[in-house]
Amino acid sequence: MAKTVKKNTVKTGFGKYIKWLWILFGSGVLLVALVFLSASWGLFGELPPYEYLENPQTNLASQIMSSDGKLIGKFYLDDNRTNVPFEELPENLVNTLMASEDIRFQDHSGIDWYGTLRAAFYLGKRGGASTITQQLAKQLFTGPAARGWERYTQKIKEWVLAVRLERSYTKEEIVSMYLNIYDFGNNADGIRSASRIYFGKEPKDLKIEESAMLVGMLQNSSLFNPMRREELTKKKRNIVLGQLARYDFITEKEKDSLQATKMDINFNPENHREGLATYFRMYLQRYMKGWIEKNPKPALDGERDKWNIYLDGLRIYTTIDSKMQANAEAAVEEHMSRLQAEFFNQNTKKRNPTTPFLDLTTEETDRIMERAMKTSERWRKMKAAGKSEKEIRTSFTKKAEMTVFDWKSDTREKDTILTPLDSIRYYKTFLRASMMSMEPQTGHVKAWVGGIDYKHFQYDNVIQGARQAGSTFKPFVYAAAIDQLRLSPCETLPDTQYCIEANKHGNPEPWCPRNSDLKYSGKDMTLKHALANSVNTVTAQLIDKVGPKSVVSIVKNLGLTREIPEVPSIALGTPDFNVYEMVGAYGTFANQGVYVKPVMVTRIEDKNGTVLYEYVPETKDVLSKEVSYAMIDLMKGVTQGGSGTRLRHSYNKNQTVYKEIITGYPYNLTNPIAGKTGTTQNNSDGWFMGMVPNLVTGVWVGGEERATHFKSITYGQGASMALPIWGLYMTKNYADEELNVSKEDFEKPENMSIQTDCVKFAENQQTDEDIKEDLEDLDF
Repeated sequence: MAKTVKKNTVKTGFGKYIKWLWILFGSGVLLVALVFLSASWGLFGELPPYEYLENPQTNLASQIMSSDGKLIGKFYLDDNRTNVPFEELPENLVNTLMASEDIRFQDHSGIDWYGTLRAAFYLGKRGGASTITQQLAKQLFTGPAARGWERYTQKIKEWVLAVRLERSYTKEEIVSMYLNIYDFGNNADGIRSASRIYFGKEPKDLKIEESAMLVGMLQNSSLFNPMRREELTKKKRNIVLGQLARYDFITEKEKDSLQATKMDINFNPENHREGLATYFRMYLQRYMKGWIEKNPKPALDGERDKWNIYLDGLRIYTTIDSKMQANAEAAVEEHMSRLQAEFFNQNTKKRNPTTPFLDLTTEETDRIMERAMKTSERWRKMKAAGKSEKEIRTSFTKKAEMTVFDWKSDTREKDTILTPLDSIRYYKTFLRASMMSMEPQTGHVKAWVGGIDYKHFQYDNVIQGARQAGSTFKPFVYAAAIDQLRLSPCETLPDTQYCIEANKHGNPEPWCPRNSDLKYSGKDMTLKHALANSVNTVTAQLIDKVGPKSVVSIVKNLGLTREIPEVPSIALGTPDFNVYEMVGAYGTFANQGVYVKPVMVTRIEDKNGTVLYEYVPETKDVLSKEVSYAMIDLMKGVTQGGSGTRLRHSYNKNQTVYKEIITGYPYNLTNPIAGKTGTTQNNSDGWFMGMVPNLVTGVWVGGEERATHFKSITYGQGASMALPIWGLYMTKNYADEELNVSKEDFEKPENMSIQTDCVKFAENQQTDEDIKEDLEDLDF
């Protein structure tokens, strides 16, 4: 009996242990459940609603796409982020992420309990326990790591959110969301920006060692920053590569080889003032703001909201060709750096005491500086801050450290000490440039360069600035004459002084224009020769024949919508126009008389690919095909024997400095080219408009002030200032056959009634004279 009691006692004691074990286990489960429930009830702080979990709102930069499918820029405020779908992530990047951050990612449901217990037991000395999903929850909803008790409550919220995320998304979606949201530093928000900024490539093109560096940055992108701590970042990268070998994603031999490689950083900072097509992007920003005002979002909960180009992740498809744009920017930089060097050479204080201005008195110079000071950003900000005018003026005379533009520096910048007033004068010494290139048949703008450097010269001379057109206006006068009088390019007019009397064509006094060289040959010359050599006397005769009103009418139809006085003097290009307008107008000649309004945006989509806008061409029939071709034939003479002949020149290394700047580029172009140079009074503006059948390009060069100019026409004419940019640009375009820039001749209409062959025209004229003489000899 005693044995039986003893046996029961043992059983009862052991049973107590089992009982308490189950009680503890159950309590633990209940405690965990209670913790989760408490967190979900908001006792540890508010959690995002399920609707937000299903569609987390992250700021997405709007993307600017080129016509050849390249990303040329973004619009963003703080987050330079563009989502990349899982399908576009390379396998090596995904493997590296799991090997380094969460090797059991595919097996858990948001929480790695093995890792959590290990972290608790070893107090975190053998690594943390945060899964990729928890890290995503932290990035999306809970923010930076807190301290003290809040850190524990934050961790609990991360657990709850991680489980919810696992229920709402696939593993692939979680990986892509995490990589897309992380801030890699240096404006590299998300994996796409990081790939482009640190390696100059898309994520799909990342190598294993590059993926390892970016994954290593996930621990702390500020600490492991390759631009600040390259060696430390490399060590972290190699640790990540070791993890890849540990889990057999790569072999030990591959690991050793990859760890020995250099970082090979190809840093491409992305911001609004650097990169490709900066001036165009700033124009596009203004364009989009106007589009947003006219195109509200679809109704949401009974309300309408506006699109936000900085947050809504729009995709803006433009007509810009990334290769042509790069060629255009390179051409401007190459020529302007040389031209500016010569300008500095001619405008030393010794040679020109009023530099950078010419032909101005001290009082006139002071007025320019006063106006520049009052319209400066410094003046505006200080006035808004309540500073007195005396305080503001005093600030302009105090020296300060500053970084200014400098052609001689590789970075195009130099550090110096100047007063703000001196810096204004310094920037007045620089010549500006702009160019735009357009496909005339579609109106698609292929390249847009608004200045020499957007960071330091933010005024866009393509569309904001307007300057006298000079002789580039003359083709409009010729077009009116050929259209109305059916003149041939082979018609002749005398090169003699010609006056339009007072009160004729609205002219208040007699107008007797002189040729640029102040000479008159006294000979008859063809219209083709007269236009090629910008003979003013012949242009004056033509506008007298058709009247200024007819010229203005045609000009308006060509898209030049500014107010133009109906007086004869406009024939020499006295009205102001910008490059944008001039390229559109000249495009009509190349497009057989049909004006197509220049277009820069073809389509806009939201972040889901829904089309919000598609461009509809705006066209207008302005001239007949015959008149347009006659104008093309006239302007081909400019490059065959006129001011544009230097485009046919080849390079000679023995040329002088002058010739190197003006003609010493290896153009050697042999294909048909129609064009027109333009030079304004005092050589203040230099223009060149150049055309081949499928590309029309306009170039302007001049100073910010009209008083900033070359002293003589040697350097101050359009053929010296602007034409070289066109020549360099086209040479670069022709070097890339994929651009398909035409080398063919312009299409000639069938059965032309306007004779463009001057040999045949002369023969016909002779025949007509013979018939006339025969008729006079007849006796009726």
